[in-house]
Amino acid sequence: MLRIHFTPRDLAKVTIATRPAPLWEVLLSLHMLQHSDGRLVFEDWRRHVRTTVAPDQMRLLLELTPPRGYSPDFLTPADCPADFESALELALSTPRQQVRSQLDLLSHYRPVSPWTRELAEGERSSMRKLGHAIRTYHDAAIAPYWKSIGTHVSADRAHRGEALSRHGVDRLLSSLHPRVRWVAPVLQVLDMTDRDLYLDGRGIELQPSAFCWQVPTKLQDPELKPILVYPIQHAPGILRQSSTEASAPSNPLGALLGSTRAAALEAAVEGCTTTELAKRCNISPAAASHQATVLREAGLITTRRDGASVRHEITQLGIWLLSGHGSGGLRRETLPAVAN
Repeated sequence: MLRIHFTPRDLAKVTIATRPAPLWEVLLSLHMLQHSDGRLVFEDWRRHVRTTVAPDQMRLLLELTPPRGYSPDFLTPADCPADFESALELALSTPRQQVRSQLDLLSHYRPVSPWTRELAEGERSSMRKLGHAIRTYHDAAIAPYWKSIGTHVSADRAHRGEALSRHGVDRLLSSLHPRVRWVAPVLQVLDMTDRDLYLDGRGIELQPSAFCWQVPTKLQDPELKPILVYPIQHAPGILRQSSTEASAPSNPLGALLGSTRAAALEAAVEGCTTTELAKRCNISPAAASHQATVLREAGLITTRRDGASVRHEITQLGIWLLSGHGSGGLRRETLPAVAN
């Protein structure tokens, strides 16, 4: 069990990432690719990746990312930029000594190969080769699904943020994940290596992830910025390719709710005012107010006053609908009746 020790200063510095972290999704998706868990959620994605990414590129990455155990911290740098290319450049610029020491640690979990030995020796060509492999993999395995990943990570973040703002950090930490227990002032993460992590006033960033599965994870080095990556709620249909989403005839949610109302539901993932809803859906404020009323009466969003305006936010039922539509993720009796 991992025990994360908080001080009062740490509790005041708990933050929730506002968007998915591209390199964490790359790393954790490589883990998911190597076993068969979560078939309803990941099997179509696995099939797509295995038939798209060249075997020689995949081999390089899998040698660095065993499905369980340790993966080098430099693959997911702390304080990482939100866009993929900037994040990758930061990873590839990791000091040579850090790369070598982390690959030495990796050798305890996976035998040294000519490729990992080449990386440890610090040749620039080996880092360029790694960068090419990560880009190739990202273009096939992550980029086509990025909009869908972002939607569900943003929805999770919105609900965590609501728990934090309305009920405080105790509620946030105690409801983070079934395998996480908050016994103040210690956050216990079950199923992780038995150790203690003292935050010592640094706080911690909570990072929701689509490819994190069953158990949260973190960087190995306790001296790095404390980050706890945790799974969002998984449901069939959570990984949808953008090309499919862009096609109205093949969009089951649009067929169920209507394209405008489906767009309004997705707009409420991050929370928005009526004016913002109108802009995001390219409709008039009066039409946006009507769509919000219908979605609210169906239990898919909530509306609360925020100063001089009102703010619309997606509910858990709305998230389930976004997550499961078109894939059997919701039973018929759970679907709300939505008027035209």
